[in-house]
Amino acid sequence: MTTFDRKKHWEHIYQTKELAEVSWYQAVPEPSLNFLAQLSLPLNASIIDIGGGDSFFVDHLLDKGFKNVTVLNISEAAIAKAKKRLGDKSKQVTLIVTDIANFQPTEKYDFWHDRAAFHFLTEEAEILRYIETAKQSITTDGALVIGTFSQQGPEKCSGIAIQRYSEAAMTRRFQTFFDKINCVAVEHHTPLNTLQHFIFCCFKKAKKL
Repeated sequence: MTTFDRKKHWEHIYQTKELAEVSWYQAVPEPSLNFLAQLSLPLNASIIDIGGGDSFFVDHLLDKGFKNVTVLNISEAAIAKAKKRLGDKSKQVTLIVTDIANFQPTEKYDFWHDRAAFHFLTEEAEILRYIETAKQSITTDGALVIGTFSQQGPEKCSGIAIQRYSEAAMTRRFQTFFDKINCVAVEHHTPLNTLQHFIFCCFKKAKKL
């Protein structure tokens, strides 16, 4: 039995497809930006975009004046594309190439953002490790925003099986360490004119920790 090489898969995707060709392309990440606005973070807040890679959330963060932004992606090609697109602005961003399942943060974050990375973790051990990593690396008053395919969403993305979530299922996953603020259903229109159903949930670090 051949072991699936997740990094190799994503390197191939980012090396062979243009940004506007991939299903997750979103010029203006409105759901993420709406949560960002609701949180009223100071411009010196430490923000990490999990799985951000070659996407535009970081561009909007920089345009808004945020000064402490980190982007993480499993693919070196994705990070290289982001660096090229940002140009000189990339010097203002910490770029990390690693699998989130193996991420070992060296700093604390006020805002942990993840649009469609968490749902690629389908093994229980990796899911629990992700949640533990978020718990350990998010500041006392920090926030966590996770966007995944909902139960009405696709069962696969880029040829990989994913884990779909309802609001209740997402809440159960994170409730040990985080308090839910709110969840919203989102319809994402892909460049291929298909519709993907997401659930986005915002959590705050639990005060009891």
